[in-house]
Amino acid sequence: MSIIYGVFSASNLVAPSVVAICGPQFSMFFSGLLYSVYIGMFIQPRVWSFYTASVLVGFGAAVLWTAQGNVLAINSTDSTIGRNSGIFWALLQFSLFFGNLYIFLAWQGHDHISEKDRQTVFISLTVISLVGCFLFFLIRKPDAAEPTPSETSDPVLGESTDSVSISGPPRRSLCSQALDAFVKACKLSVTKEMLLLSMPIAYTGLELTFYSGVYGTCIGAMTRFGHDAKGLIGISGILIGVGEIVGGGAFGILNRCNRLGRNPVVLLGLLIHYLAFYLIFLNIAPDAPQAPEEGTDLQAYITPNVGVALFCSFLLGLGDSCFNTQLLSIVGFMFKEDSAPAFAVFKFIQSIMAAIAFSYSNVLQLPWQLLLLVVTGFLGTLSFLAAEWAVVAKRRDSDYDSI
Repeated sequence: MSIIYGVFSASNLVAPSVVAICGPQFSMFFSGLLYSVYIGMFIQPRVWSFYTASVLVGFGAAVLWTAQGNVLAINSTDSTIGRNSGIFWALLQFSLFFGNLYIFLAWQGHDHISEKDRQTVFISLTVISLVGCFLFFLIRKPDAAEPTPSETSDPVLGESTDSVSISGPPRRSLCSQALDAFVKACKLSVTKEMLLLSMPIAYTGLELTFYSGVYGTCIGAMTRFGHDAKGLIGISGILIGVGEIVGGGAFGILNRCNRLGRNPVVLLGLLIHYLAFYLIFLNIAPDAPQAPEEGTDLQAYITPNVGVALFCSFLLGLGDSCFNTQLLSIVGFMFKEDSAPAFAVFKFIQSIMAAIAFSYSNVLQLPWQLLLLVVTGFLGTLSFLAAEWAVVAKRRDSDYDSI
């Protein structure tokens, strides 16, 4: 995970250049193939292939997220970007639901994962992944703008001016396009808008590590949950996925009815996460992240309750969807003309913070990790509110100008 997120972070610096040269669709296809290589490696894993594939998928992740953000932005209007972000997020998170559900049902009661079990899963996933790569080519391209009369004919003579365009400036070289994309990403990273958004993006990186790596481990380490504590990890993943899907679907469908902007959704996400953090603080032993394989016999402030633990999994997924759908929406809206560099900066910040969180996840006790999330979430929400207010003010000014 450290290798993947480290390479992911660094590769976001060059991902806009790759998308600029190859185009978003081919970039998604190419990076999807790297994902397929990583998944296929588990069919017959070797040490050298494991670490090599981790490097490749880290690079592929940066290109894929940058390219998909670009495709999402160019295929959306100001009024549909919120809806499309919600639908995209819900579809993405179906993997959490179906993946964990399959593992829970297929491997239930297994004390040992056989070679046949492992190969069945990863051969299936590799085939599905390869099919998905080719489906990228079926994504529509936005309609080209209709040429204006001034672009098609001479205003005086009424003749075609196609010959003028032929003698115009030559198309820029690939190196020039790549350098331009890199420079744009660097400039975007220090704009007022991106600096405001960097705090909520950083928060999503920290809580990504918490719900995807830390919380499931904590549940599995609680011996007071009984002999099936390890099996609860899969159910926890399913419920995180359900929360993500419910949130993404709801915010996508309700986007048309939302006249208050993105701020209420982000505030709702913060409140949901605060409730989850408080219940986790009461329910999960403080030493759970550092517990040995045998688990921990300690308890927190209430008698450990499986129902509460799994309810928190759902809340973590639901709250995460609140933040990510609105961040995708506002980045796609604010940086529509430079969406590839903007999404590269987005994933750069998020992956850096996720890597930092992984580094302390098995060192800090659970209450301290929760405290970091509480503080970062509060600051990130305030920063997001300021960014959204800036968007509303700019839109209002443009409306006045048009009048």
